[in-house]
Amino acid sequence: MTVCLKGRKNEPERVGVDFEVWPEAIELGRLFAQEGYELALVGGPVRDLLLGRPSHDLDFCTSATPEQFEPILRRYGKDGFWDMGRKFGTLGALRRRDDGTEVQMEVTTYRSDVYDPDSRKPEVNYGDSLEGDLSRRDFTVNAMALRVPDLEFVDPFGGASDLHKQVLRTPVDPRQSFDDDPLRMMRAVRFVAQLGFHIAPETAEAMTDMVDRIDIVSAERVRDELTKLLLSERPRLGLEAFVESGLANIVFPEIPALQLEIDEHHRHKDVFEHTMIVVDRAVALETGPDGPVPGPDLTLRLAALVHDIGKPKTRRFEPGGKVSFHHHDAVGAKLTRKRLRALRFDHHLVDDVSELVDLHLRFHGYVDEPWTDSAVRRYVKDAGHLYHRLNRLTRADATTQNRRKAAMFAHAMDEMEARVTRLKEQEDIDAIRPDLNGDEIMAELGLQPGKMVGLARKHMLEYRLDNGPVDHETALAELHRWYDELNGGASDGQTDGASGDGGDNGNSNTNN
Repeated sequence: MTVCLKGRKNEPERVGVDFEVWPEAIELGRLFAQEGYELALVGGPVRDLLLGRPSHDLDFCTSATPEQFEPILRRYGKDGFWDMGRKFGTLGALRRRDDGTEVQMEVTTYRSDVYDPDSRKPEVNYGDSLEGDLSRRDFTVNAMALRVPDLEFVDPFGGASDLHKQVLRTPVDPRQSFDDDPLRMMRAVRFVAQLGFHIAPETAEAMTDMVDRIDIVSAERVRDELTKLLLSERPRLGLEAFVESGLANIVFPEIPALQLEIDEHHRHKDVFEHTMIVVDRAVALETGPDGPVPGPDLTLRLAALVHDIGKPKTRRFEPGGKVSFHHHDAVGAKLTRKRLRALRFDHHLVDDVSELVDLHLRFHGYVDEPWTDSAVRRYVKDAGHLYHRLNRLTRADATTQNRRKAAMFAHAMDEMEARVTRLKEQEDIDAIRPDLNGDEIMAELGLQPGKMVGLARKHMLEYRLDNGPVDHETALAELHRWYDELNGGASDGQTDGASGDGGDNGNSNTNN
């Protein structure tokens, strides 16, 4: 059914949009009405309907209790039913259309929550009106409803007007709203990123004054909001609001710390501004679904955000007015791991983002002096499954305004990637292994399992990367050469070199 909404009589026009309402919503509304219950589509789906944004997850609220509407929802949700939110008054159902599209619906009894000031978890109390339920929502643009099946538009807090103005404002006093649920402050900066809206001055002021309240929110809930922000269409806008509000000082202090004071001679960039540019460029370098880095890619976007967080700790003012950030890649990798763990990110994601930060300067030497094939193999091997993301992060990080330098860098990266393609046609670089495995090394040198075997295998891997594949006899000869040199010319596997002390020395030599 097509509906057109206009401003009320004697009010300025707020929205005038023709749109098609989901037939599932109208049908479910009829079923509730037949039983004498109210049902209204609320929140994000109504907002997105007015914005013309697609949505397949429908949220409703109702005058019925879960026990009263459960039979209706079970019958209607013939393709799925769930009740994990029962204690909050929420039940869900799934309908699958003929074209295979799935529509998820969640229905919640009218709510009138009471919050404990030391917790963001509300004591759930059922309300008695739609308007009361809307008053407890986070922002006015999410506090609109559409009664079904009659399609009466309900907007007690001017959400449609705020939607037209692209502003985020709370339905009640913002201090009360954020005191009740501090996570709403994170949702505000997330909506800036998702919708491109700005935060109303009084709402922004309340956020700045109350940022400390975010401490009572679990790391997991904060992480989820930050993730949604990063995966949005405009992560930079959300990140800037995140920092401006003061939330980042508590949630992710390494990010506002990038706002380094530029030296008087402007010999280095504002690192925060540079980081925002890198985030934008990384997003632009994501690929379509069939490419190597389909967007939106959380790993790449997080790496772009944190790639320089080691700079504040490593900044040094050198003679002649120069500024250096030696080893900020390694320092940044450690800081990244610590912060992402604190935010309870998946450990695989933590490992990948930390590795990208550690490797993000690796390519720069290639621009001055192209690598040998062995160095290219080693780069690909070290990057592993992160190879395509690392290249995109490296490209995004090249923000020089010098056109000649930018062209040289782009050409060098193009050339290196072409060389990798050619090398991969000759051999599977990703699957490179030493020409001798651990069992062969132990048998040849008469060693028992231990540190020395690992050192020998590491050396043979380096030899393989440097020289490409060799025959078995050549590999054995190299193993003995290395082992004899390590042990001062001894050829017996049971020398002191096989002891723990000798292994430590070997490790040092190998790393050098």
